[in-house]
Amino acid sequence: MRNDRPREHWVKVADGLLEAVTPYATPGSAQYRLPGRAGRAGPASDGLEGFARTFLLAAFRLAGDPAGAPAALLERYADGLAHGTDPGHEYAWQPIADGHQTIVEAASIAIALHETRPLLFDRLDPGVQERVMSWLGGIVGKRAWPCNWVLFKVIVEQFLAGVGGPYDKDEIDGHLADVERWYVGDGWYTDGAGQNYDYYCGWAIHLYTLWWTRMSGADATVYRKRLRAFLDGYRHFFAPDGAPMHQGRSLTYRMASVAPLWLGTIFDASPIAPGTTRLMAGRTLDHFAAHGVPDERGLLSLGWHRPYLPVTQGYSGPASPYWAAKGFAGLLLGPDHPVWTAPPAEPDEGDLTVTLPAPGWLLHRTDGVTRLVNHGSDGNDPDSARDDPHYTKLGYSTHTAPETGPGGRADNADNHLTVILPDGRAIRRRRIERIGIARDFAASRYADGEVVVETASVLDGPWEVRVHRVTAPEDSMVRDGAHALASDRPCDVTLSGHTALVKTAPARASTETDVAPIPALAPAPAEIGLVSEIVGLHGWRTVQAVLRQDENAIGAHSATPCLVGTHPGGHGVFVSAVRLSRGSLIPPPNVRVNGDHVSWDDTAGLHVEVALGREPVYSRHGSVEERVVWTG
Repeated sequence: MRNDRPREHWVKVADGLLEAVTPYATPGSAQYRLPGRAGRAGPASDGLEGFARTFLLAAFRLAGDPAGAPAALLERYADGLAHGTDPGHEYAWQPIADGHQTIVEAASIAIALHETRPLLFDRLDPGVQERVMSWLGGIVGKRAWPCNWVLFKVIVEQFLAGVGGPYDKDEIDGHLADVERWYVGDGWYTDGAGQNYDYYCGWAIHLYTLWWTRMSGADATVYRKRLRAFLDGYRHFFAPDGAPMHQGRSLTYRMASVAPLWLGTIFDASPIAPGTTRLMAGRTLDHFAAHGVPDERGLLSLGWHRPYLPVTQGYSGPASPYWAAKGFAGLLLGPDHPVWTAPPAEPDEGDLTVTLPAPGWLLHRTDGVTRLVNHGSDGNDPDSARDDPHYTKLGYSTHTAPETGPGGRADNADNHLTVILPDGRAIRRRRIERIGIARDFAASRYADGEVVVETASVLDGPWEVRVHRVTAPEDSMVRDGAHALASDRPCDVTLSGHTALVKTAPARASTETDVAPIPALAPAPAEIGLVSEIVGLHGWRTVQAVLRQDENAIGAHSATPCLVGTHPGGHGVFVSAVRLSRGSLIPPPNVRVNGDHVSWDDTAGLHVEVALGREPVYSRHGSVEERVVWTG
């Protein structure tokens, strides 16, 4: 597998995206009102979002090769700046307000202005410059939400400081101190207080803290070290075919997932070779292109592989996906940079396991599919107990998505241990409390009233072995679900004994020739069908498959294999084995259960012991016994 994409390809894709939005520009080009569901802040905000996010893409495209900068593109955004900041214009931008989307978009405009300053801002009419600074200056003193939003203020005020506009140094310093409190080690930040771990760590917090140093001239040493540590694990969030991990909110930004890869090169903070960075980013670009992104109009829709609103948030408007612009940050690196000229070096594509203690995750790759085992991120701040399927599941992957339609959210079958009480009330995993983590092992608990669910995940060959210790009333129903598979056709289902398996059919070869809105897109590969399987190893009574339609971001038809058991009352132990693969034939382990203790011999011949409860235990006896970081 190579798919090496030169810089010229990225430029053509960027130009295609920028050209496709032009019919949706308002008179004067201050807003781009794209088709689709309006965001929470309304059409005027959505139009500003269309300007700001495409301006960021245009800035990366222009600043990296000023000699080749299209004059028409510069003029377009110069016009937009002039009219957007003119209070008398019909499509003038809304003033920046407390907690408003204008704060987000101001940051994209500030970075774009900074990067194109000699080409654009410095050449604006002085009156327009003053209006731009006045509009951006409205951010000073405004309230930002206590998460990555505080960095939007840092970026805007730092730009203003560099051009003689209004700013407050104490605000900049204070918000940087806020972010410092969210650093948890190993390159990871939580996005605000709580356990909010997802892509925002890379495409928002690392990006903006380092861009602040780029704009201010401040010492970037600490932020560079943190990014390098982050990338050491993050590089494995992608499957060999370029598919990124499907976890967390705002997934509709899609190609923004590769922004941290480029960021490492831009700031000389990457453990990844330049040619490998280019190859990895190009594969992700190709992955989305092969799945119809952008669409037949050349636009980025609200969705993932297809338009799909449940993968979005209420604040997402039609132009929200254009934060994909961050994934084009590599264009800032000129044509002669090594990231574009170095020979392509293949990334590691073999089987691997990676332990990430900071977010409480295990990464697990076999058969070209990467899974994320989650025992640390729940998307909640300390005062909330939301139930978001993009955060609270036991597992995620590069080739599956959680069930996020209304039925799937309500049932919560996939990658979740659910307890249904005799009165019919379902107890769900909302707030995750960590128990421990070690190489190939992580454990956590969740509780609701008299129900306590403790789960340990142990990686064993292609399998994730789940040991559940469940405290619940007698005759409660217990259900464990594996990954939901989705496709454009119904999945094959096999239910036998204590095994539930669903499989997607191989991708159909197209009989038509599609005219792509951007050039040189890779055709979709004919994949071997994916298999999602769950095997009951102890405590389970029966199996089932939950079938749904239009509930999954990957495809119209989805299926989840599940185990079902009856709780004996008090403490009960349930053990299952889960796999997501393309055909591995390694059987699951044979486990032995003695009270709360579960043991087996793994695929490498090592003896594994797991126990949960008051005194949890994990050991893997062989040449070395594993050391566990216990949190409770």
